[in-house]
Amino acid sequence: MTVGAGRATPPTARGRVTRERIIRGAAALIYERGIAGTSLDDVCRATSTSKSQLYHYFADKSALVCAVIAWQQDAVLNAQQPYLGEFSTLAELRAWRDNLVHANSSWATFEGCPIGSLASEVASDDTAAGQASVSAFEAWHRALSAGMQRIIDGGELAAGCNADSLALALLAALQGGLLLSKTTKSGRPLEVSLDHALAAIDAQRVAA
Repeated sequence: MTVGAGRATPPTARGRVTRERIIRGAAALIYERGIAGTSLDDVCRATSTSKSQLYHYFADKSALVCAVIAWQQDAVLNAQQPYLGEFSTLAELRAWRDNLVHANSSWATFEGCPIGSLASEVASDDTAAGQASVSAFEAWHRALSAGMQRIIDGGELAAGCNADSLALALLAALQGGLLLSKTTKSGRPLEVSLDHALAAIDAQRVAA
C-alpha cells in the first residue's frame, strides 16, 4: 500500500456529504472484508462513485484507509458516551463496562472492535495508516486515563495509583476480550477480561 497525501476537507456541504458517503461505504466494506480484501473498485461500486470522483477526495487507497480509521475512531469513542467521557467514580466505571458488554452482546456475530481489526492489518506498516491506528488507540487511552484520574482525585483510589497504567490495562483487557469474543462468538471473554481488570483496580480502593 502506497502512502499518498490526503485531500483537504471539501469546502462545500455537498462535497462533505459525498466524502462522508465514500468513507462510510469503505468502512463497511473494510470491516467485513479487511483492507487487503477491499479494492477501490469495490468502494466505487458500493458507493456509486466514479473512480475520478473518488480520487478527487482521496489521493490513493492509503489516504482512504486513514480516513476510515479516523471515522471509526470517532464512531467507537462516541458509542461509549456519555460513560467514557464522564465517569469519575468506580460505580460509573462499572456502568461503562456494562454498556460495552451489552453492546457487544447485541451484535449477533460478535464482529469485534473496528479499531482493533484495522490495527491488526496495519500495525506492522510504517505508513500513515499505521500511525492513524496508533492515534486511535492513543485517543481511547487518553479518555480512559482522564476518567481514572478523576476517580483518583475523587479519593476512591489511592493517590499513588498511576492513571495511565490503569487505563492501559483496561484497554488491553478490552481489546483482548473483544478479540476472543469475536473468535468464540460468545460475550463471556469480554465480560471476564473486563471484570478481572476492574477487580485489579478495585483492589486499589481507599479503605473507608
